[in-house]
This record gives sequence, structure tokens and C-alpha cells, in this order.
Amino acid sequence: MTRVYVHEWGQGPEVVLVHGAVLGGRECWRGQRPLAERWRLRAVDRPGHGRTPPARQDFEAESVQLADQLLDRPVHLVGYSYGGLVAMYAAARRPENVLTLTVVEPPATALAKGNPVVDEWAAAIRRLMAPADPDLPTLLRDFLALVGAQVEVADPVHPTLLQGTRQLVGARPPDEAHPPLDALRDLPMLAITGAHLEPYEAICDVIASRAGAERAQCPGAGHLVPDTGAPFNALLEKFFTA
Repeated sequence: MTRVYVHEWGQGPEVVLVHGAVLGGRECWRGQRPLAERWRLRAVDRPGHGRTPPARQDFEAESVQLADQLLDRPVHLVGYSYGGLVAMYAAARRPENVLTLTVVEPPATALAKGNPVVDEWAAAIRRLMAPADPDLPTLLRDFLALVGAQVEVADPVHPTLLQGTRQLVGARPPDEAHPPLDALRDLPMLAITGAHLEPYEAICDVIASRAGAERAQCPGAGHLVPDTGAPFNALLEKFFTA
């Protein structure tokens, strides 16, 4: 897989940030820029986002590239949404270089399979990604509503949003992810949710139970947890320095 572009801000201990769907690294983590006063932030552009060339979204394939490119030395690893899937798989590949692992609302629905609400939500996500030639603005709005991103999308839709939305088409569905939680049990791990949607809560509760992760909630922005800014940043720094 092609190397991913990495935005870098600040100096200090390294924090690798892995974004989710639609927005690239620069946009997704704008609320975390104040952390650059004390940390070296390295925000990737996943394939097809920002400055990284397009490729099919696949959490497992992306994790190989992430581990090879960015986990070659000790880092704090943070994965948001689909990027949380990537981060868990990558951490299992290079656990010796992961100081801490934080996942924020990862859609690892297979972990809570059998929960009717989670199963229905997983099926809806799979259906959303299935059409071969969808209307991208409609797909974007439907996706944001489904994942609980509380944001209005104005017309005309910004090209950056359309670029990211295009990557949803044909992506590997998140319900195929079976994160290697047993391999993560020895890592300091934190699972954060936005206290707005039952599937995320159920998934992160399983992660806490099976991987021994700490749990936290950061309400106020729905699925867009990083957009809360200071409250989310405080959770990260408290965990990094514990």
C-alpha cells in the first residue's frame, strides 16, 4: 500500500492520530492543535483523504501500512471511528511501540454481535456502503445521520467532503472487523464514547471488558467527539501521563 501523508505539529512525545471517514487528518483533528504545545502530533491522511492517493478503505490493509510507517518507535496511538479499527489492528502488530492506545467510537460491531440494536445498525451501515454509483451529497447526509454526527451539510457540498464521501463507496464494511483484543490486553488502552448512540456504548463496553481498557465519555458533539476540543484533549493528556 502507498505511504500515507502525515501532518506534523509541535514538539514533544509523539502522538499518532488516525481519523475516521470523510474528513482527513488536518480537518478531523483541528480541535487537538492546542496539544502541539506539549506533544508532537502526527495526523495521518488515510487513503483517499487529504494528500494520500485513493485506495479501497480496508482497516486491516491500512493497519499494515500504519504499523510499518508510523509505529517504528514509541508513540501514543489514537484512532477515531473507522480509524479506531485501523489503530487496534496496527497496535497488535507493533505492541512494543505503543505507549498507549485510545479508540474513539470504533464501529467494531462484531464485538457486540447479538445485541439487536447493534446488529440493526451494522446492517444499515453495510447497506449504505453498497451502492456502486450513489448520489454523493445524499450518501454523505445519510452517513452522518447514521453515525450520529450532529452537523448540517450546506449546499453546494464542499469538495473535501465529497472526496471523503467517495471513499465510503465499496469500503470494507466495519462489521467484518474482529479486532485482536487479546493481543491488546497488555497495552494501556482507553475507549471513549460521546454518550449519544447505544451501539458505540455497547462496543466500547465490550472492549473494556475483553481488553481491560479504561472507559470514558465525552458528550456534547455526538459522534464528532474530537470536536469537543478541550474536554477531549484533557481526557487524552490525563491518559497519556497516567
